[in-house]
Amino acid sequence: MVDLSTSYAGLTLKNPLVVSSSPLCKEIGNLRRMEDAGAAAIVLHSLFEEQINIESNELDKYLWNSSGVSAEAAEYFPGAENFSIGPDAYLEHIRKAKEAVSIPVFGSLNGVSEGGWVRYAKLMEEAGADGVELNIYFLATNGDESSASVENQYVELVQAVKAQLKVPLAVKIGPYFSSITNLGKRLDAAGADALVIFNRFYQPDFDLNTLEVIPGLQLSTSQELTLRLHWAAVLFDRIKADIAITGGVHSSEDVIKSMLAGARVAMTTSALLERGIGLLRSMLTGVEGWVERNEYQSIRQMQGSMSQQKVANPAAFNRANYMKVLSTYALQDAVAQSSR
Repeated sequence: MVDLSTSYAGLTLKNPLVVSSSPLCKEIGNLRRMEDAGAAAIVLHSLFEEQINIESNELDKYLWNSSGVSAEAAEYFPGAENFSIGPDAYLEHIRKAKEAVSIPVFGSLNGVSEGGWVRYAKLMEEAGADGVELNIYFLATNGDESSASVENQYVELVQAVKAQLKVPLAVKIGPYFSSITNLGKRLDAAGADALVIFNRFYQPDFDLNTLEVIPGLQLSTSQELTLRLHWAAVLFDRIKADIAITGGVHSSEDVIKSMLAGARVAMTTSALLERGIGLLRSMLTGVEGWVERNEYQSIRQMQGSMSQQKVANPAAFNRANYMKVLSTYALQDAVAQSSR
């Protein structure tokens, strides 16, 4: 029997398959089904910075508008020491999730600014979360903002959130940086226990009939995995933080590739939305079968074995491989044309 266990952000998991943040995680019943199907950990749906700020502003407005009411009416307002602004329902969901399943549960904070909202990381911990995933979702559309300032903002935010926590902090970033390796090192130094690559920025489309900008949501496909594999393989052994791959994990083969590249866990959501939570079971069966057939004793043994620093040809991850791919494609095209 092969050992599928892995370590992630200081936690020991029974296997490398983790359910990433999605609306599926809002239902306690779904969390139980995920555990039953073999998930090793779950990242709950995100608590958004805007949700906290809006509720805080609404409370301020409410208390301000009540300043002219009678003392008797004012007694109906809870004291400041008892009033918890922000979505208490999310914290309660963490508590219920921890009662429902025995596997680790991560809370998810989605935001970009360093402000009072980061204290919710600590509240997630107090509610029972085994860890917190900070999903930094920021699009630099201001032309006066430099790339250095954007990266500094990421680092400062990680430092601020980490300062609130004793449980592990995973940091989820996008791929749009000049030097992902350098940023990975800086986030590592700032306290990230794991780096999750990559979040997906949902980009709007144009409606040609109404001439309106409309939001769009497209689920991932396995074709998106190669970008994650590339950077996991490059980052492996260059940062102390563990690596998680998310986006494009749809099959047991995708999980295996993620491990070979250097990830500690592979996260999936789109595949479950498309094919159901039961897919986790068949994915794990496929992983176990492949590991046995290739005579590995454990998942840990294979992790990073095809990373940039471990493969025979490290240039495969650099510019040299770009030239090789183009020349190979040109040759294949020429052969195809001559055979017609």
